[in-house]
Amino acid sequence: MTDLGPVAWPPAPIRTERLILREPEARDRAAVIELLASPEVSAYLGGPRPRDELERAMPGAPSRRPGLFMVDLDGAMIGQITLTRGTGHLRQGAGKAEFGYLFLPQAWGCGYATEACAAALDWFAGALPGEPVVLATQAANVRSMRLAAKLGFIEVERYEAYGAEQWFGVWSSVTPSD
Repeated sequence: MTDLGPVAWPPAPIRTERLILREPEARDRAAVIELLASPEVSAYLGGPRPRDELERAMPGAPSRRPGLFMVDLDGAMIGQITLTRGTGHLRQGAGKAEFGYLFLPQAWGCGYATEACAAALDWFAGALPGEPVVLATQAANVRSMRLAAKLGFIEVERYEAYGAEQWFGVWSSVTPSD
């Protein structure tokens, strides 16, 4: 996996109590389009993308790329998790692994995001021990900030970007010693 370092990609599917984290498959196309077109999902991400634009942009299976996990519940994609090396949109994340998550609204409130994200971070900690992970979300996105706190992200700063206050946090598998 070139953008996260010397990690073999794709890993074997990651299984949790209820979920599987895996690579995208052709059967995920409709759910990915629903995810990206959802006004609820993209309320804090600049708004939904038009469904017809997504249909044209994704004529077949969703793109596979290192660091992209589909979250599967009983054979259906309910969300996605991304781990990417700093893409440049976060100055504070330069060179660090950035974490992101999107879940379909019908999966909200069931603990799936916590379960899936914790599994992805555990995988990352095993693949790249001690390397920090960064996350940014709008401060107004209370659900996302609550999830970040449950996962162990620690707030580093708040700043203005994209016309709104942003929250920036860091997660590490290394526990500081006293």
